[in-house]
Amino acid sequence: MAIHNKIFFFLCSLLLTFLQIQTKVFSFQYKVGDLNAWSLPSSTNPQIYTKWSKLHNFTLGDSLLFLYPPSQDSLIQVTQESYKSCNIKDPILFMNNGNSLFNITSSHGDFYFTSGVNGHCQKNQKIHISVGGIGNVDVEEANSPNSLPANANAPSYQAAFGNIPVAPSSSDSHHITSNFHVFIIGFGSVIYALFFG
Repeated sequence: MAIHNKIFFFLCSLLLTFLQIQTKVFSFQYKVGDLNAWSLPSSTNPQIYTKWSKLHNFTLGDSLLFLYPPSQDSLIQVTQESYKSCNIKDPILFMNNGNSLFNITSSHGDFYFTSGVNGHCQKNQKIHISVGGIGNVDVEEANSPNSLPANANAPSYQAAFGNIPVAPSSSDSHHITSNFHVFIIGFGSVIYALFFG
């Protein structure tokens, strides 16, 4: 009977190891606004960033890519109060490399970004990202005539995600972004089953 328990435990450990090896973690890199550049919105679409953020369900591990000419713009993360008042003094985070990647490291919360250039926030070059909530709906935006229709659906364009920022590709194809292989736990279970089980 004891040998059958050892064999059963060994087979379960082996199965667990194979399942863990095949586990994949899906994280996506979003090019903010699905545009070629983080810039002032056009007069024909002044709420592009607000609309774009409402179309996505951001989760832990995702990242936001802001592309812009570093000599002409920058990106800052600000508080909700600074976002609403367009106060760009004392930002939480300042980036100015033209290829700014913000990794979402929290499973819940709100993140507020704006251009670091004076006057750009007032011209709607700002974005509110909600993670793990019900969406990016501000009271003032929800009552706006520019708010999205109820049936607005658009695909999110996912690009490759890695530990090092990757230059955006010219295609907007969807990619699985990273694989997560767990060998230690499964291997340890097999070793334990063989020698101590």
